[in-house]
Amino acid sequence: MRALSYLVLAALCARAAPAFALDEGVLSKLASEDSDDKIAAIRHLAAVADPEGLRVLRALSREELQVAGGRLVIADGDRVLDAATGREVRPAPEARDAITINNRVRRELGGALAALRLFDPDRGVRLAAAQELMRIASPATEVLLERALEKETDREIRTLLSLARAEVGLKAPDPAARLGAVRALGASGSPRVRSLLAPLLDERAEADATVRREARKSIDAIDARVARAELLGRVFSGLSLGSILLLAALGLAITYGVMGVINMAHGELLMVGAYATFAMQGVFERFLPQARGWYVVAAIPAAFVAAALVGVLMERTVIRFLYHRPLETLLATWGVSLVLIQAARMTFGAQNVDLANPSWMSGGIDLGASVVLPWNRVVIIGFSLGVLAVVWLLMNRTRLGMFVRAVTQNRAMASCVGVSTGLVDTAAFGLGAGIAGLGGVALSQIANVGPDMGQAYIVDSFMVVVLGGVGQLAGAVGAALGLGVVAKFLEGWAGAVIAKIAVLVFVIVFIQKRPQGLFAVRGRCIEG
Repeated sequence: MRALSYLVLAALCARAAPAFALDEGVLSKLASEDSDDKIAAIRHLAAVADPEGLRVLRALSREELQVAGGRLVIADGDRVLDAATGREVRPAPEARDAITINNRVRRELGGALAALRLFDPDRGVRLAAAQELMRIASPATEVLLERALEKETDREIRTLLSLARAEVGLKAPDPAARLGAVRALGASGSPRVRSLLAPLLDERAEADATVRREARKSIDAIDARVARAELLGRVFSGLSLGSILLLAALGLAITYGVMGVINMAHGELLMVGAYATFAMQGVFERFLPQARGWYVVAAIPAAFVAAALVGVLMERTVIRFLYHRPLETLLATWGVSLVLIQAARMTFGAQNVDLANPSWMSGGIDLGASVVLPWNRVVIIGFSLGVLAVVWLLMNRTRLGMFVRAVTQNRAMASCVGVSTGLVDTAAFGLGAGIAGLGGVALSQIANVGPDMGQAYIVDSFMVVVLGGVGQLAGAVGAALGLGVVAKFLEGWAGAVIAKIAVLVFVIVFIQKRPQGLFAVRGRCIEG
């Protein structure tokens, strides 16, 4: 019984006491006036990597570490804790002096805290710590980086940790260690890493010739990787712009190809689709807040129907009475565009409205070299291809598509064999307008939504249709994507204004040489 009593008493004492106490000799250096002593203490506490040491370092970063009667204490709200043991000090000492740190010590402290966060169970915390260490890694964090690399399984975090460790290796006194660090950094595509290697090309900064040669190779490899990433980024930006032009021009290709109508209000049909998306966002925020991230999906049919109804109304009330009178049609549809713009201003206001990207469309694909492919643009490209596939099936595998193609190639003959050309005109105009509304859905996720938003796309849409060939889906696809990519490359070299002028001049010259566009309409008779 006596032995059992001793065991219980020992267990209670062990529970009452702290698990361990920090070395007071190390802690006392944190209160030293010498920055080197403070840095040595910070490195020691970081290398031990225990919770009590982390608590002291956090208190130092928050200016809560103080000196009271020759001992270090932590001001924890209304309580005062002993820095070495973690026990509350009672009564709380009134005379306490705060420990101040300079920028040099603060940088060292920031690196130590970031390195300690590498062991957090939350991946997001570890990723943020690794990204921070890429900027502030120092020899003091090398041991923790090694330990973190041994335990880390996430590929992205391991890559960042390896680069941070290599940056530390650049400061090593051993040439072999610096050489290994230079080779490791050569696998990066970051411009910041290149700036770290650039000083090594100078004999005054790096005495070892082998390290200098390897630094040159690594810099060349980084430059090549950055160039490839930027090229891919420009191509992607061009495809993204081209996908928007494609959605804007698909409907125009159908209406212009079937009826030969120059619809100057086509850009406003994009605006109708965008405002339908905004209205659907309001519906979800009010009635389905838990699913508001999916308002874009629900906006697709809503925008198509809204724009199609506006298009049918335009065809029935204005355009039907102006066939084969292109100048009057152009002026009338321009007037309709002004009416639609003013209606949008009266309904939604003259200012742009706010649309939030859903969470599943946020972020992007990091290619390195500061090039990111945004998810919203990736989704838009996929959406454009999906719409294109549906339109192709509709035009080539349905009865309506057969009638549209027949009217496009020979309206008189189609009418003679029983095709209701008037009904086909209305259906084609509604379909083209609805597709423009889908373009407005896509445009709402990457551009400002306002009454005048469609004006910027009407000229580009006509250029796509004319360049691709009137009534030709394949031509519209090639022209839209081609013009988008070319425009983005020219913007990088000459600026947006010069790029737009150059594209317009190119289209004019091309049409002079090939009036039928990239793909000519095949048929025995084509109306002029």
